[in-house]
Amino acid sequence: MKTPNTIRIALGLLLFGAAPVAMTALPQSATADMHTAPNVEQPMEAAPEPEPGYEDPTAAEAAPSIAEIAASSEDFSILTAAIEAAGLTEALSNGEASLTVFAPTNAAFEALPEGTVDALLLPENQDQLTQLLTYHVVEGEVFSTDLASGDVDTLAGAPITVMVDGEAVTINQANVVAADIEASNGVIHVIDSVLLPM
Repeated sequence: MKTPNTIRIALGLLLFGAAPVAMTALPQSATADMHTAPNVEQPMEAAPEPEPGYEDPTAAEAAPSIAEIAASSEDFSILTAAIEAAGLTEALSNGEASLTVFAPTNAAFEALPEGTVDALLLPENQDQLTQLLTYHVVEGEVFSTDLASGDVDTLAGAPITVMVDGEAVTINQANVVAADIEASNGVIHVIDSVLLPM
């Protein structure tokens, strides 16, 4: 006959000795679940409204560059070819630049005397082409609301003449037909004729 002490020891072994065995028999994921809180999705908090005047830096990065806008438009295919021939693609893609471009359409280039565009695109005329294209570029962002009558210096070193008459704007003799096309590195105003340095 077992004494009470023997029964206590046997029960102790059964309880404490068998418990670890029972625990190891459970899958590890089951034991982990017993010690962690249930995975309940928390509702997302709404993002705070940006302060007035705040500009999202990623928005500027997402906008295409002046060169990319020109390349993406059928109306600027001659201008894009000229930019590439002059070696200005990188300069007009530079995200750190701030430029205003008066961009002639294909029709504007086609209005030049016959053979002019083909001659300008030749490698031996690159300097002349660069001079012509930079005559269409002003440093800094100049939106239509900033334009005022007067002379404005261009990157070619020669000034252009801006005339503002109500809503009509001319650059030298060219009409601005579309304004304020925003790019990551400036702004484009579309003009209906090619500006020729004096």
